[in-house]
Amino acid sequence: MIRRKGTIWNKSLSGRRRKENRHNVNLHLVCWNVKTFFLGVRIWWISRLLFHMKNMEKKNYIPNIPEIDKQRIVIVGSGFAGLKLVRGLLGKNFQIVLLDKNNFHQFQPLLYQVATAGLEPSAISFPLRKILQKEKNIHFRIADVKEVNAEDKEIETDVGYLKYDYLVLAMGASTNFFGQENIERSALSMKSAADAILIRNTILENFELALLQESADKAAQYLNIILVGGGPTGVELAGALAEMKKYIFPKDYPELDLSKMRIVLYQSSGSILPGMTSTASGRATKYLKQLGVEVILNTRVLDYDGGCMKLSDGSTISSKTVIWAAGVEANHIGGLSVETQGPKGRILVDRQNRIKGYDDIFAIGDLCLMETPKYSKGHPQVAQVAIQQAKNLSGNLKRIQQGDTPGLRIYEYKDKGSLATIGRNLAVADLPFVKLRGFLAWMLWSFVHLFMIVGVKNRILIFMNWSWNYFTYDQSLRLLIRHKPSIVKRSKQELFCETEPLEVHPEVNMEHK
Repeated sequence: MIRRKGTIWNKSLSGRRRKENRHNVNLHLVCWNVKTFFLGVRIWWISRLLFHMKNMEKKNYIPNIPEIDKQRIVIVGSGFAGLKLVRGLLGKNFQIVLLDKNNFHQFQPLLYQVATAGLEPSAISFPLRKILQKEKNIHFRIADVKEVNAEDKEIETDVGYLKYDYLVLAMGASTNFFGQENIERSALSMKSAADAILIRNTILENFELALLQESADKAAQYLNIILVGGGPTGVELAGALAEMKKYIFPKDYPELDLSKMRIVLYQSSGSILPGMTSTASGRATKYLKQLGVEVILNTRVLDYDGGCMKLSDGSTISSKTVIWAAGVEANHIGGLSVETQGPKGRILVDRQNRIKGYDDIFAIGDLCLMETPKYSKGHPQVAQVAIQQAKNLSGNLKRIQQGDTPGLRIYEYKDKGSLATIGRNLAVADLPFVKLRGFLAWMLWSFVHLFMIVGVKNRILIFMNWSWNYFTYDQSLRLLIRHKPSIVKRSKQELFCETEPLEVHPEVNMEHK
């Protein structure tokens, strides 16, 4: 027992109380920390909610597209699939909004003739607004679509947001470099008119530089043209370049020793034109070799730094012009679930081109992958498939509008054949009922492509150019036009003069008598 200032303290009792006090203090600290934590969570949640509400208030929707009493179909892409779908839906009680990065439709199968100075870019391009100018309830905007928000049924673009009732993705495909960054940085590709002009400029510039070299061997490095990929693009481009070497370059560049110029086509598999029969492939190989093209099979490109190309067989070749046509991959769009992604970025769709997992979003053309009993790995990425899928989808959208869901038709590919041209009077054709080669195949190829061009004026221009080139052995569009950046900036905050509205006084007569 301890006596302190008149009070008797039990030592053990005092110790227990001190422990209880410390326990109570710790309990209060724990409770305070828990309350603080949950208060912080609530503050964070409220701040995020306010942030999202603020962003929703700031959402800029694409202006001048009215809300009307018609279902809105938004179509992204104006290639073969997108344009065919638009034409199939015109006048069918829909509001149609077409979005594309360019304001024109381009005929991609003839891009190689732009690249080899045979055609002007305008001859294979057609303004979209001219196609749509007499139609009602259709709107076109130049826009790059970034993401799909399926929950809110809207898309995000670089010019604003846009609501939809039905969304159709038809953005096509771009060049696939298979992750080889050096090649992507140094090689040329051909998927647009701008790419084709760049190829033309590069070839002409390298020929001009070859004239400045002191030795023929050094000049040959600027003259060599390498093509990677033995599909239709690579084959047709190789044939056109070989004819330029034979008929055009000797007249334009008599100072150069063109016997040292090499045009080489590399293909990783055992044959070119893999989508055609072995007979057509063999015949095309023979035609290319007759024109002086070196066709090298079973050889892959390992690297290219802008001057030296390394190959899988251990060899190297020097060239300042390498054109990559070895494959394509689907253009990407954000917002779709991972389950929709197929090989090479293609979007998985059902037999009615509806994206798997979505009821009101469709994909057509090169962008989509549809598995069928006959095509277990998807259809070939060609214009025929894109056009047929667009035609089938336009019919199905009309049936959906009419409530005829059981009547929706599945897509079945009807292969009408394949064509490839190698040069003057040289082509191959695989048709369901006959196989053609030589002059007949070349005439058929010319007629089919002329018929598919959009616009009567374009057909006349192309026919005139082809006729001139055929009879004169000359391609007169060898112009070196360098690109100059646009001064137009696509910004949401533009700077303009700050002006006050002009005050008009009624007593002042502004008319000149």
